[in-house]
Amino acid sequence: MDFADEPDLPRDPTGLPPTCDEETFARLLAEMAAYEAPRRFAVAQEWGTRVDARIAGWGLAFEDRAEVFSVDSSARMCLKAPESALRMFARGEHISARIIWLDPEPEEPEPEE
Repeated sequence: MDFADEPDLPRDPTGLPPTCDEETFARLLAEMAAYEAPRRFAVAQEWGTRVDARIAGWGLAFEDRAEVFSVDSSARMCLKAPESALRMFARGEHISARIIWLDPEPEEPEPEE
């Protein structure tokens, strides 16, 4: 794939001046990566009312979807939201499931002045 096929990229960056110095650009990229990174979460299965539990799956929450992987490699799911995984891990009346967030909500980057 050629960069010209990417709609959000300049057609040909050759000859365009840098938008800022290296230190500022690196900081902006780090802020962008932190803000756009998927949030990690675990899916726990709970037996009874706090009798026992286990981590049954791990997930990544993107802005428009969630990817969930079972720990035993029996399932990989692409869902609309992390909470959609709960019904996949609940079993009958005695095993419920819950989401455990590992990452905080991202903070929006400060605009450049």
